[in-house]
Amino acid sequence: MAETTTAARRPARRLGDRARENIAGWLFVAPVVVILTLFMLLPILMALWVSLTDWNGQGSPFRAQVPFVGVDNYTELFTQDNLSRLNFMTSLRNNFYYVLVVVPAQTILALGLALIVNRRMLKGKTFFRTAFFFPSVTSSVAISVLFLFIFSNSGAVNRLLAMVGVDGPPWFSDARGVLHLLLGSVGLVDPEAPPEALTGGGPFGLSWWDWLSGPSVAMCTIIILVVWTTSGTFMLMFLAALQDIPVTLEEASMLDGATSRQRLRYVTLPMLKPTLFLVLTLGLIATWQVFDQVYVMSQGKPAKTTLTPAFLSYQTAFKELDYGSGAAISFVLFVLIVVLAAFQRWVMRDRDAKDGGSAKRRAPRQRRA
Repeated sequence: MAETTTAARRPARRLGDRARENIAGWLFVAPVVVILTLFMLLPILMALWVSLTDWNGQGSPFRAQVPFVGVDNYTELFTQDNLSRLNFMTSLRNNFYYVLVVVPAQTILALGLALIVNRRMLKGKTFFRTAFFFPSVTSSVAISVLFLFIFSNSGAVNRLLAMVGVDGPPWFSDARGVLHLLLGSVGLVDPEAPPEALTGGGPFGLSWWDWLSGPSVAMCTIIILVVWTTSGTFMLMFLAALQDIPVTLEEASMLDGATSRQRLRYVTLPMLKPTLFLVLTLGLIATWQVFDQVYVMSQGKPAKTTLTPAFLSYQTAFKELDYGSGAAISFVLFVLIVVLAAFQRWVMRDRDAKDGGSAKRRAPRQRRA
């Protein structure tokens, strides 16, 4: 009888121990949960409410006197033919070309630098790693101001170009698109008189000629700055992944007669796939949120060719005092980033593992003897 009573008490004690462990765990994470709720979740929900109103910044946005407009701030960005949609679509076009150039460039540069500093025979590894990483820890505002002097009309870049007989452009006041200049240089079109088929119409209030402009010359300076300052951080990520690759794997490929290019393609890059996905995802998110370089270097000028959605949201809310539209732009940008990140994850999914799993499911089950 005593043994039965003891056995009945053991499950009760185990349940009590688990309950105490759960309570202790929640007590440990409670400060972080409270801080994140107060300073992240609640502001996001308040901004979402503001995006559904016509709040002008006076008083509380939760007052009954604040007009509720529903999704009008969102539909205005896509359906109404006005200046708000024109500015928003222009900022999307600019940011699209910015992402299209920056993400591949910084990824390739970071991978190349990581491969260089990971060589065993390289002397002064610490120096090169520090030198390549140093721009990433420097203030982006300070480097932006420095680039304003370097790319000015009489700056170092134009002087170096003049030494080789090239007349440098006025970088920060040149609104011409790079693709327009390339098409004009090969004689396909005249940038000063584009074809009527491309200027007659286009989606979302911009002509096809505007959509096909490419990044402006002014945007190229921001692209150069961002690629230079972000590659160091991603270099460290690739370097850490390279050092995790087993040396025996590379030695086995060398014994099999694989060349350096073959080892890079068939050994190194497949092992770097998780890190590559991380770098591309972080780069995609950061490039769609670019703000400080635009704020310091151009303010969206010239001719709105450096205008980005993040800066447009700030400008609409805090300069034009249209907080509802500014918050709506931010949430549209948030949804766009989530969709693109999910699409990138789908593209870079592990097809081999998926195919192997489906093959296993398709294989007939063997009966036990």
